[in-house]
Order: sequence, then structure tokens, then C-alpha cells
Amino acid sequence: MSSLSWLVSVFLHIDKLLVNIVNQYGMWTYAILFVVIFIETGLVFCPFLPGDSLLFAAGAIAALPGSELNIWPLIALIFVAAVLGDTVNYWIGRELGEALEKRQLFHRLINKEKMDKAQRFFNKYGGFAVFLGRFIPFIRTFIPFIAGGSRMNYSFFLFYNVLGGAIWSLLGLLAGYFFGRIPIIKEHFSIIVILIVFISIIPILLVYFKTLIGRKSES
Repeated sequence: MSSLSWLVSVFLHIDKLLVNIVNQYGMWTYAILFVVIFIETGLVFCPFLPGDSLLFAAGAIAALPGSELNIWPLIALIFVAAVLGDTVNYWIGRELGEALEKRQLFHRLINKEKMDKAQRFFNKYGGFAVFLGRFIPFIRTFIPFIAGGSRMNYSFFLFYNVLGGAIWSLLGLLAGYFFGRIPIIKEHFSIIVILIVFISIIPILLVYFKTLIGRKSES
């Protein structure tokens, strides 16, 4: 199985994978979830890790009777992981961003098209991009790095980082907690994951069409 096929399989069947992890590692699942979310948001090289779908699946498992996961500690843990991840990513961008972007290895690991989209998104929406970018796969990983590289005021960044992290954690986990146990959703979890990804990229589509309409108006 190719690495791409493996990643697609993980995304589509994240619920089954997470159930196996909970059954095998029990309470250590909290630490595993913390590390995955921290890396997904904190390292610009890892935008491919599951984020939104992982939160939904974790919330759904926490809703099961006798589950090892409790929803409230889970929300607190994911919130801290998300905020810390973005903070580390910000400081990497601030201290090392320019040096990293000059290295060929950086451009091999980072999808330039995704990076350029994140840059345009950040330039257009500024601080709000830090908040809104939290809800968009791939963009979520690049925005803090770009904010740091652009020398955004840290206090300003931290406000939107904390706000975005809190709402993202609550929405993702509580959505899974209240809706993930519905039989039709459990039976068609792969389709739900695809819908989650589609909903997540709606802000980018809106920005794209707004820009396209603006260009046509100018011409």
C-alpha cells in the first residue's frame, strides 16, 4: 500500500483506528491524542495528520457507555494541545522561517501551492486568518508559521490562537459526542469524514470565488 493510500485509509476509517487504540492503550489514548494534535498544528511539515475527523471520532468514542475517554478532560486536553501547537509553530516561523524557506528540503516537504494559498489567506484576513484558519485542513498548519514569519504581534496572535483553539476543540469533540453515536452516522462514518473535510474548505472556496468575482469586476 502506498503512503497516499495509507493516509486516505486512516482518514476514512479514523473511527475504527481510534477504537483499536483505546482498546489497546486505554488511558494512554489521551497522551496519543495530545501528541497527534500538537504535531498536526505545531509542525509545519505535518499538515497531513488528521485533525477535524480525529476530534469527531474521539468525541463519538467518549459518548460510548463505559468508554475510557471522558469528554470534558478530552476537551481540555485537545484545547491545550492545539494552542501549544500553534504557539510552537508561530515561534518556529518567527525564529527560523526565513532560514527554512531557503532550504531545498523545506520545499520538498512542503506543498508550495498549499503554502501560497495560506499566505494569500493570511494577507487578506490578518488576525482573523489565525482564528478561521484553525478550521481549515492544511491551512491550519501553515497559518501560525506564516504569522510568525510575518512578525505578527504575539499578543495579537495569542488572542486568536486561544479563541480558535477553544471553539475548534468544543465544536469538533461535542459534534462527535452528540451525533457520532447516531446509528446512521456510525454506519456511514467514511462519508461523514468526507463531509467534514468539505465543510472545512468552504471558507477557502468562498475566498476564491470572492476574489474571482472581484477580478472580473475590475476587468
